[in-house]
Amino acid sequence: MAQSSSSDYIFKIILTGDSGVGKSSLLSRFTRNEFSLESRSTIGVEFSTKEVQVDGKTIKVEIWDTAGQERFMTITKHYYRTALGTLLVFDLLKASTFQNLNQWYNEVRANAGIECSIILVGNKVDQRHKREVLYENAKRYADERNIPYIETSALDTTNVEQAFRSLIADIYRNWISRIDLLKENPNKRSHTSNQPIRPNYASSSKPTNDKPSGYCCPMS
Repeated sequence: MAQSSSSDYIFKIILTGDSGVGKSSLLSRFTRNEFSLESRSTIGVEFSTKEVQVDGKTIKVEIWDTAGQERFMTITKHYYRTALGTLLVFDLLKASTFQNLNQWYNEVRANAGIECSIILVGNKVDQRHKREVLYENAKRYADERNIPYIETSALDTTNVEQAFRSLIADIYRNWISRIDLLKENPNKRSHTSNQPIRPNYASSSKPTNDKPSGYCCPMS
């Protein structure tokens, strides 16, 4: 994969959750500041990029929007494997999308591992008068799994930028801490998989001797 000369790091994140919860709209709002009421269901996966600043570093994020329909599960699983972060999205107006979260959460953990950063996103908060999922219940779900929770609206932009940037910042700080760990113990490996610790799945466009380079992309 070609690397951006202006980026210090490249991170891959995914959006996952039921069909119709607004994943594509969140992606469009964050990357292009656009919103369409006539957005269609994602077929398989869609992809977009954006560069952001974290702690003085330029990070290029590759964001994969996965389909929420059951028939695409075998396809989308493939894209979890090298993800460093996930926005786990449900629709505040549809209780069923909240009830189905375990399926998506377990898919992420099974395929991306426990080191993958996750943020729980309750979308469509602009229509809070129609909500079927209480804030307290969603927050409890997130707390039980030790992940952050935020409520967003792709329509009126509420917390969209914050949700993505919080996830990216968490990935970056985890990455830095793992780099430090690798410096102290170069033979250290994850106990949760046969893969090296996650820094091997993020790449620096300005590699040095103490930073692993190379980016593993599922599109091969």
